[in-house]
Amino acid sequence: MKIIINLILSAVAVYVTARLLPGVTLDGFMTALVVAVVLGAVNAVLRPVLIILTLPINVLSLGLFTFVIIGGLVQLVSWLVPGFQVASFWWALVFALVLWLIGAVLSTFKA
Repeated sequence: MKIIINLILSAVAVYVTARLLPGVTLDGFMTALVVAVVLGAVNAVLRPVLIILTLPINVLSLGLFTFVIIGGLVQLVSWLVPGFQVASFWWALVFALVLWLIGAVLSTFKA
Protein backbone atom coordinates (compact mmCIF):
# COMPACT_ATOMS: atom_id res chain seq x y z
CA MET A 1 0.00 0.00 0.00
CA LYS A 2 2.89 2.37 0.78
CA ILE A 3 4.32 1.84 -2.70
CA ILE A 4 1.03 2.87 -4.32
CA ILE A 5 0.78 5.97 -2.13
CA ASN A 6 4.38 6.94 -2.96
CA LEU A 7 3.72 6.39 -6.66
CA ILE A 8 0.57 8.52 -6.63
CA LEU A 9 2.32 11.30 -4.70
CA SER A 10 5.21 11.22 -7.17
CA ALA A 11 2.79 11.40 -10.09
CA VAL A 12 1.01 14.36 -8.48
CA ALA A 13 4.37 16.08 -7.99
CA VAL A 14 5.29 15.50 -11.66
CA TYR A 15 1.87 16.76 -12.79
CA VAL A 16 1.99 19.92 -10.68
CA THR A 17 5.59 20.64 -11.68
CA ALA A 18 4.78 20.26 -15.38
CA ARG A 19 1.82 22.62 -15.02
CA LEU A 20 3.93 25.25 -13.26
CA LEU A 21 6.79 25.34 -15.77
CA PRO A 22 6.21 26.67 -19.28
CA GLY A 23 9.18 24.73 -20.71
CA VAL A 24 7.69 21.36 -19.75
CA THR A 25 4.63 19.82 -21.39
CA LEU A 26 2.68 16.83 -20.17
CA ASP A 27 -0.35 15.22 -21.82
CA GLY A 28 -2.22 14.20 -18.68
CA PHE A 29 -2.15 12.50 -15.31
CA MET A 30 -1.60 9.02 -16.76
CA THR A 31 1.50 10.34 -18.51
CA ALA A 32 2.60 11.83 -15.18
CA LEU A 33 2.20 8.39 -13.62
CA VAL A 34 4.38 6.84 -16.33
CA VAL A 35 6.96 9.63 -15.94
CA ALA A 36 7.06 9.02 -12.18
CA VAL A 37 7.69 5.29 -12.70
CA VAL A 38 10.33 5.77 -15.41
CA LEU A 39 12.06 8.61 -13.53
CA GLY A 40 12.16 6.48 -10.40
CA ALA A 41 13.65 3.54 -12.31
CA VAL A 42 16.21 5.72 -14.10
CA ASN A 43 17.22 7.36 -10.81
CA ALA A 44 17.54 3.98 -9.12
CA VAL A 45 19.58 2.31 -11.88
CA LEU A 46 21.49 4.90 -13.91
CA ARG A 47 22.10 7.72 -11.45
CA PRO A 48 24.42 5.78 -9.08
CA VAL A 49 26.40 4.41 -12.03
CA LEU A 50 26.80 7.85 -13.58
CA ILE A 51 27.79 9.42 -10.28
CA ILE A 52 30.49 6.80 -9.76
CA LEU A 53 31.76 7.15 -13.34
CA THR A 54 31.95 10.93 -13.07
CA LEU A 55 33.37 10.99 -9.54
CA PRO A 56 36.58 12.89 -10.46
CA ILE A 57 34.60 15.64 -12.22
CA ASN A 58 32.13 15.70 -9.34
CA VAL A 59 34.90 16.12 -6.78
CA LEU A 60 36.56 18.90 -8.79
CA SER A 61 33.25 20.74 -9.16
CA LEU A 62 32.39 20.21 -5.48
CA GLY A 63 29.35 18.15 -6.39
CA LEU A 64 27.84 20.60 -8.86
CA PHE A 65 28.26 18.15 -11.74
CA THR A 66 25.50 16.09 -10.11
CA PHE A 67 23.04 18.70 -11.39
CA VAL A 68 24.24 18.02 -14.93
CA ILE A 69 23.60 14.30 -14.39
CA ILE A 70 20.11 14.98 -13.02
CA GLY A 71 19.25 17.26 -15.94
CA GLY A 72 20.46 14.64 -18.39
CA LEU A 73 18.34 11.97 -16.71
CA VAL A 74 15.24 14.16 -16.92
CA GLN A 75 15.93 14.71 -20.61
CA LEU A 76 16.39 10.96 -21.06
CA VAL A 77 12.98 10.37 -19.47
CA SER A 78 11.43 13.00 -21.76
CA TRP A 79 12.93 11.12 -24.72
CA LEU A 80 11.61 7.76 -23.45
CA VAL A 81 8.07 8.74 -22.45
CA PRO A 82 5.74 9.94 -25.20
CA GLY A 83 3.61 12.87 -24.10
CA PHE A 84 6.31 14.34 -21.85
CA GLN A 85 8.53 17.01 -23.39
CA VAL A 86 11.19 19.22 -21.88
CA ALA A 87 12.20 22.23 -23.98
CA SER A 88 15.90 22.36 -23.04
CA PHE A 89 18.54 21.18 -20.63
CA TRP A 90 17.94 24.22 -18.42
CA TRP A 91 14.23 23.44 -18.18
CA ALA A 92 15.21 19.89 -17.20
CA LEU A 93 17.30 21.26 -14.34
CA VAL A 94 14.49 23.58 -13.22
CA PHE A 95 12.02 20.68 -13.51
CA ALA A 96 14.20 18.51 -11.26
CA LEU A 97 14.56 21.27 -8.67
CA VAL A 98 10.85 22.13 -8.57
CA LEU A 99 9.95 18.43 -8.56
CA TRP A 100 12.19 17.93 -5.53
CA LEU A 101 10.56 20.88 -3.71
CA ILE A 102 7.00 19.76 -4.46
CA GLY A 103 7.88 16.15 -3.58
CA ALA A 104 9.25 17.33 -0.23
CA VAL A 105 6.02 19.19 0.50
CA LEU A 106 3.84 16.24 -0.57
CA SER A 107 5.89 13.79 1.49
CA THR A 108 4.52 15.43 4.62
CA PHE A 109 1.12 13.92 3.71
CA LYS A 110 2.40 10.33 3.88
CA ALA A 111 0.94 8.22 6.64
